[in-house]
Amino acid sequence: MAGFKDILGHEQIIAHLQNAVSMDKVSHAYIVNGPDKSGKMMLAEAFAQTLQCENSGAGAGIEPCMECHSCRQAIGRNQPDIIYVSHEKPNTISVDDIRSQINNDIVIKPYSSKYKIYIVDEAEKMNVQAQNALLKTIEEPPAYGILILLTTNADTFLPTILSRCVTLNIKAVSDEKIKKFLMSKYQVPDYQADVCVAFAQGNVGKAIQLASSEDFNELKASALQLIKRLREIDLYEMTEAIKQISEYKLQINDYFDLITIWYRDVLYYKATADVNGLIFKDEVYDIKRQAEKSSYNGIETILEALQKAKIRLNANVNFDLTIELLLLTIKEN
Repeated sequence: MAGFKDILGHEQIIAHLQNAVSMDKVSHAYIVNGPDKSGKMMLAEAFAQTLQCENSGAGAGIEPCMECHSCRQAIGRNQPDIIYVSHEKPNTISVDDIRSQINNDIVIKPYSSKYKIYIVDEAEKMNVQAQNALLKTIEEPPAYGILILLTTNADTFLPTILSRCVTLNIKAVSDEKIKKFLMSKYQVPDYQADVCVAFAQGNVGKAIQLASSEDFNELKASALQLIKRLREIDLYEMTEAIKQISEYKLQINDYFDLITIWYRDVLYYKATADVNGLIFKDEVYDIKRQAEKSSYNGIETILEALQKAKIRLNANVNFDLTIELLLLTIKEN
């Protein structure tokens, strides 16, 4: 568990939460809305730990001290008044989950702290009955009760819940910040950090996951190797290429994104002849060669074909047929 000072980016949300702590104007219900791995849980935990810290709060510090009894418990995730709401069904938070873990529990006063804080991860999985049950608590919470709903999609909440919560929307962290962080904390070389950053699109958790993933490096090697030799392979070898790609069926969007970044690099180099702006800096020789052979129209056609292939697969069009059409388009352009 980390304090606010250990969180990369999200300065506005941190300032809002720290301000609420220092001015003793904490709301009873928050929604933290943002993509998977974007730092929602880190923000919620830092906030909860700060509120329960014996050496912070109104008029005191706006960071958890990390040393008091409450902070040490929170670090081990066993602070009795910071409650993580769980659910047995993987895709649903039921009315029973909300009643047993929040509604029936919140009436009991805090065990050892000023507040009783409930963190509901994947809150978008609450069905309508669960949301209605939660609404009763949000409308009439005890003075010590705080709810923090973490969600990838706040639009799934009832308007009555949205209107009674403070919504904090996660914004993308700048590429430069994430790149520096990956290079300093994870000793990732700059060319690899560039790829992770391009992929993560401002999502720190995703960037960290990619930087330390062997699978991602293997996926990248496979995609680029195929793209580099695609023009030379005969049509009868196409079946083998499709078979190779089908091994990555579960990561197909990432596979397409890697090819997209490659062709954007080719387009960028063709237009500017600047190697410093490339994402795949370690592939500069092949990118130069590809740029010489490709036309602007051809590259645009390939980039459009990659988007179409994604849309087709999302619409459950036959996998092999979609990949074959894509590879033929790339080969011809």
